[in-house]
Amino acid sequence: MPVDPMTTTDTSIAQETQREAIMKPAPLWATLVATFFGVGRLKPGPGTWGSLATLAVWAVLSHFLPSTWVIPVNIALALVTVAVGIPAATLVARASGRKDPQFVVIDETAGQLITLIGAPLAWKSFLAGFILFRAFDIVKPPPVRQLERLPEGTGIVVDDVAAGLYGLAVMQLLLHFGLLGR
Repeated sequence: MPVDPMTTTDTSIAQETQREAIMKPAPLWATLVATFFGVGRLKPGPGTWGSLATLAVWAVLSHFLPSTWVIPVNIALALVTVAVGIPAATLVARASGRKDPQFVVIDETAGQLITLIGAPLAWKSFLAGFILFRAFDIVKPPPVRQLERLPEGTGIVVDDVAAGLYGLAVMQLLLHFGLLGR
């Protein structure tokens, strides 16, 4: 039955707009970015798969970079991932009707890249970086857990940025004290 627009309240218009937004699929670019090109659909533990895929991509990419470019490219990739990941995660979360869908793993990509900034390109560093980031992402020490409360894609991505910063700090301490070798 058609609704008379003259009798519709602002609240019901807003609710209808929300339902329409949820029912619409996210744009393809947003889905590809948010799921890190489908990696987020892997089971079990899509976040772990997202971190592993990021490590693999970074290991291959960094191998072809001149050594002076490794850190700047790593930082640039992390910044671009955050900048593109927030709107992508927002669109995909809205389309799914979930606050933080498990298949959105671009946040793990950003956090994993941050943890690896300045780390040697060696298996020990990659393993330590993976473990550190996943541990901080799962445990969510303050203020990581509180950052999840930020709205939409910002909350989805920024808490993993904070977990990545914790991982980066511990990684740099491990390197400084020679616990990973050089």
